[in-house]
Amino acid sequence: MLHQFVKDRVYVFIDAENVFYSQRTLGWKISYQKLMSYLKKECGDETKCFIYKGVDEFNTGQRKFLDMLEINGYILRTKVVKRIKDRKSGKEEWKGNLDMELAFEMDDTKEKYDTAVLSSGDSDFAVPIDRIKKAGKRIMSQIH
Repeated sequence: MLHQFVKDRVYVFIDAENVFYSQRTLGWKISYQKLMSYLKKECGDETKCFIYKGVDEFNTGQRKFLDMLEINGYILRTKVVKRIKDRKSGKEEWKGNLDMELAFEMDDTKEKYDTAVLSSGDSDFAVPIDRIKKAGKRIMSQIH
């Protein structure tokens, strides 16, 4: 069904953190292997799929997840999460946001694709989406 909305060269951009929290909220589980198969079938074998993820360098389970993504053809964009102590609560919070990296890559690579697919839970992408549209590209955004 996706093939009727995309045109020629397709790049997919996935904000893994927001997708993860949406899955958890909805009680869903995404099979990234099946997702890649679906994207290649619907959009073509030349489809590139970028996934942006903050990582805990000491989490071996997460390393296995990242390895699985690479094996299945995803292009990983990662950075180590920072641990920041909240002054009021004293709790340690983890920050590993890659929204800027995703937005810049969408814009920087726009000459290499005809259609961009964005999967995120973040409305902060309005400006890069407008830039992509102004460049004459198609964009499908799935904001959770």
